[in-house]
Amino acid sequence: MSTSAHLRTALADALTGDGTLADPAWRKAAGAVPRELFLDSFFTQLPGSAPTRYLPVHQSDDGWLEGIYSDQTLVTQLDGRVRPGDVTGGSVTGDPTSSSTLPSLVLRMWQQLEVEPGQKVLEVRTGTGYSTALGAHRLGDDRVTSVEYDPVVGRAAASALKAAGYAPRLVVGDGLRGDPDASAGTYDRLIATCSVRYVPVAWLHQVNPGGKILVTLSGWSYASGLALLTVTGPGAATGRFLPGYTSFMIARPHDRPPRPTLALLPGEERTSLIDPAVIGTWTGGWVAQLAVPAAERMGAGAEQILWDVSTGSQARTMPGPDGGWTVVQRGPVRLWDRVEAAVRHWQAAGEPHQEGFGITVSADRQRVWIGTEDGPGWDLPV
Repeated sequence: MSTSAHLRTALADALTGDGTLADPAWRKAAGAVPRELFLDSFFTQLPGSAPTRYLPVHQSDDGWLEGIYSDQTLVTQLDGRVRPGDVTGGSVTGDPTSSSTLPSLVLRMWQQLEVEPGQKVLEVRTGTGYSTALGAHRLGDDRVTSVEYDPVVGRAAASALKAAGYAPRLVVGDGLRGDPDASAGTYDRLIATCSVRYVPVAWLHQVNPGGKILVTLSGWSYASGLALLTVTGPGAATGRFLPGYTSFMIARPHDRPPRPTLALLPGEERTSLIDPAVIGTWTGGWVAQLAVPAAERMGAGAEQILWDVSTGSQARTMPGPDGGWTVVQRGPVRLWDRVEAAVRHWQAAGEPHQEGFGITVSADRQRVWIGTEDGPGWDLPV
């Protein structure tokens, strides 16, 4: 057995042992698809660097193959243009814009999609093509269409898929529009490996009624929740958020706009009714983002900052003199007022993790709610 095959088997065995791979068919796919064909090189983050620096790892480097078969996300592009092969020496800075998601998450999501043999799947964001290959192995090339926004990334994925022996249909374009050649109800399932601020309308028409959409919802504060929706009719769906902690890079058309350097300005001061540190937790941050979807969150602990670039509104918190917390707000949107109200609704419901939330989508609105549809809820920024 080759080193690659041995490492693939070891990874599949480990993911089976920890419960990630519950379906034997997906375990077979994990053991068959050579991940190294999709990752001739990648970036590894240098610990403790500020700003964050990334070191390229190439085929000729020690640990390259072991890194590929580790269960971790591997960055493959920075700033929308810099790939590991472009770096000839030393480390570089930049913001990750493409990656190969950790295998356990990819395989878990394929299983959560509840896809059956014979069904047609639309994958939004091809990335390296590794996830696409897993789907093609399990379902067949003719059952999978994958859309990639970045043409350079798309060409690399197409080459890797061909080398691995797979030939799904590949499209380069805006995945938020789905398959540009699809008619209504073309697909039985849709899986997105990027996050979005709301569910794109095109997806809700291209997936047939009764079909399912698995997507990570995020925002400009980069809090995330993975939702499984069932399409109930053209342009309509309902679903629940799933357990765990899933996050993806946000789709570029949904990412935050360019912004100037933040200048903290004076405003109206009062006592905060909640501990600001709560919005630094996974679900607390998610609730805050639902309340103020146009705001970006910065800071940590008791010192949080919210900034809505579109209106200039700001809110910042700090420890108060009496052991509580103080908030300063300015601008037309009282950001902290909205966050406080949302967090208190969540706390009154028992602070559930995201599996306690659901989503209802219609032509008029997309609403995330706690508990039941008539519970407290917030509209997504459609």
